Amino acid sequence: MAITASIHFTSPSFSPLFYPKTHGSFLSPFSQPQNSIRKLDCCSFLSVCSRQNSPCAVNLNSRIVKAQASLQGEPIVPPFNVLITGSTKAERIESAHQSLREEFGEQHVWATTCDVRQGQDVKNLVAFAQRNLNYIDIWINNAGSNAYSYKPLAEASDEDLIDVVTTNTLGLMICCREAIKMMLNQPRGGHIFNIDGAGSDGRPTPRFAAYGATKRSVVHLTKSLQAELQMQDVKNVVVHNLSPGMVTTDLLMSGATTKQAKFFINVLAEPAEVVADYLVPNIRSCVANGSMKPTYIRFLTGIKAYSQIFSRLAFGARRNRYLLED
Repeated sequence: MAITASIHFTSPSFSPLFYPKTHGSFLSPFSQPQNSIRKLDCCSFLSVCSRQNSPCAVNLNSRIVKAQASLQGEPIVPPFNVLITGSTKAERIESAHQSLREEFGEQHVWATTCDVRQGQDVKNLVAFAQRNLNYIDIWINNAGSNAYSYKPLAEASDEDLIDVVTTNTLGLMICCREAIKMMLNQPRGGHIFNIDGAGSDGRPTPRFAAYGATKRSVVHLTKSLQAELQMQDVKNVVVHNLSPGMVTTDLLMSGATTKQAKFFINVLAEPAEVVADYLVPNIRSCVANGSMKPTYIRFLTGIKAYSQIFSRLAFGARRNRYLLED
């Protein structure tokens, strides 16, 4: 099985979750790659992580055959392989690549670079995945950026705004386009997962308004692609949404400069490996169960968030968990 993804961990309404300049997916250096790989034991996994852009993929050996809307295809069988990608500089991705190769063998793990803002880069990624993995069952779009900037929009530079919009909106569109084109030529089709983020539910995102606006568009794009595929009678290519919630990364912590930000990080944020332990099995089950219905997988649900906030206010739970509060 193959997965292509750029993963971006962000809170549904409070703040960006996964926002490193070098983006990672479930195999990112910010998480536990070995544990995450084990969670994907039913498929080969391609994780694409780049500076502000990157998709992630999971692949299975298979010939490329024109499939269109057919539900017939080869069964998902070993060997399971992983392709991870990172920034154009690729320092962190190389470290993760080496660690994974040592544990799982060089014939099961690959790495490459990809800038999702560049159409040719994403096309090259698809070609690389097909050449080495032959098949991509799951593509996760997690690349994202807020330009490491938490300030009012009136103070944002042109460069920061362009960075955020080209990565989060244009990059997502390019990745979805190339993933759909590729999966239409695969017997089993495939699954595409788009990561939402702060602002995706329509709530305001002060101090990172541009980021919130781009994440609001993620849900709309996913629905539009679902409608397009349905109009074309394509039944074996499905587009889903993922909501990882708040993840403790350098970027998230860089925005912890206010009392409110520290409160919500302590109450709601979780380490990347905790989020991956929940998300990966749920993503994998979409393929294992043969489901071709769109899903919205949420780690931090509204009920869970409000219950943790209540526990904090009523009993002081999670106080100073990551950051000292004033």
